[in-house]
Amino acid sequence: MKIKHNNTTYTIPKPFDECYFGANPSKEMTILNPYTNDSAVLPAFAVAIYDTIKGAEHTEDYKIVEQGINWFQKNFVKQYYTLLD
Repeated sequence: MKIKHNNTTYTIPKPFDECYFGANPSKEMTILNPYTNDSAVLPAFAVAIYDTIKGAEHTEDYKIVEQGINWFQKNFVKQYYTLLD
């Protein structure tokens, strides 16, 4: 699946293209790192991927965690370091 945001086209990997990205996947949202209280602004589709990563951590599905982290490292580097590193 491909999503365009701010003149950039992002390729969403499977299984993340099956996530619900909301009615407006480009809507920007602020996410708080629960451990550091630092925040990052992400489009809704990236928030859905972030939420999937966090859920996969809880269920110990490390294949999905790794896939999501790799995607964040490639597409949202600054936000990755704020939220997931």
